[in-house]
Amino acid sequence: MEPSVLPTSAVDVSRVRVRLIGANERREWDRVMRAHHDLGLTALVGRSLRYVAEVDGTWLALVGWASAALKCASRDRWIGGSPTLQWQRLNLIANNSRFLLLPGERVPNLASRILGLTLARLSADWHAVHGHRLLLAETFIDPRRFRGTCYRATNWIDVGATRGFAKSNDTYVAHGASKRIWVFPLHRHARLILSSPLPHPDLPHQEVKIMMLTDADATALFARLDQLDDPRGTRGRRHAQRSLVATLLCAVVSGAQGRTAISEWVQRLSPAMRRRRRGRRLADGRYERPSEATLRRMLQAVDIAQLEHQLGDWLQTQSLADEPVALDGKTLRGARKHGRARHLVSAFGHHSHVVVHQVEVPEPEHELHAVNPLLAPVPLAGRVVTADALHTQVETARSLVEEKQAHDLLTVKDHQPTLKADIASLQMEAFPP
Repeated sequence: MEPSVLPTSAVDVSRVRVRLIGANERREWDRVMRAHHDLGLTALVGRSLRYVAEVDGTWLALVGWASAALKCASRDRWIGGSPTLQWQRLNLIANNSRFLLLPGERVPNLASRILGLTLARLSADWHAVHGHRLLLAETFIDPRRFRGTCYRATNWIDVGATRGFAKSNDTYVAHGASKRIWVFPLHRHARLILSSPLPHPDLPHQEVKIMMLTDADATALFARLDQLDDPRGTRGRRHAQRSLVATLLCAVVSGAQGRTAISEWVQRLSPAMRRRRRGRRLADGRYERPSEATLRRMLQAVDIAQLEHQLGDWLQTQSLADEPVALDGKTLRGARKHGRARHLVSAFGHHSHVVVHQVEVPEPEHELHAVNPLLAPVPLAGRVVTADALHTQVETARSLVEEKQAHDLLTVKDHQPTLKADIASLQMEAFPP
């Protein structure tokens, strides 16, 4: 459809309705936004929603929402709380990255009406599409071009200005155009919930996968960590390597991102947690916290290959013996080795979500070549192994069935036209599921 604009006299603001676009409208929505918005449109970052405002089927405006900005100092100061909590709850914030009134004569109060209608349904729509509700909306306004009148009219809050940087790949580049940051709480206690270190009953339900370790499990893990080579000299060594590595693992699992966040997490450890990680005990009976420098040196020195091997062996004892195993490869964001993005292939349990083994794909090899090294130490006899269409190869199937004595469930797409046609000829719809 080619969206049109009603004459000003024909627009009754009270009759304006806002709805999510249909699947068949995505291409036209993108085209119109790209053609008429001053910033154009390349993509809506991360999770997104697209709205259209209309009267009697005629488009008046387009509104696009995307994932929140990763870093925004003014917003984060307004919310408060620790950086770790802010990172963990970033998915509870959405960014109004595009708002376009289609060309035509301006209608008083139309923009604020559309924005208000969108905000009223945003959290519920996000839950329906992405599985959880939102607590806060944000947007960035260029003060050289706009005054943010419709945002002010709908009670948004101006919390400060950006420093004039834009994210480019894994770094930030100065562009000199500072923007104003506006936020809108979608929950009356949004600020309190986002900053509170304690779980809140109004927090949107999010699936949290917890691994409960018995004393025997923890002892077995420490025994594995004891087998790591310690690259440090004996002089001046204050903390056991196993304690430092266990601390790093627990911090990362708890959501700490980067050395600073890990150090802050360690400083918040309770006496009981410091005792459980089996750290250095002082003369007065207290357990010493390792410093940021000590943890940083351990991160740089630990043998990653050895650590992955020991953890993989230990994790296999935590997964179900007959649990199906999935294969999947991912390129790590922001992690580069010799200028190349690092690509990992993992094997993990369908139900426990435990990663039982993981290997890096060496340059310039393909992900397919990592399957045998990945599965070699994993016991698969009698278990089902699933994979995406990339791994639907004769060599992979033969290795799983003949060598590992496993059952394979592989996806067939258009890259295997003969096999796909053979499957279609079986008329599988005639069989019971």
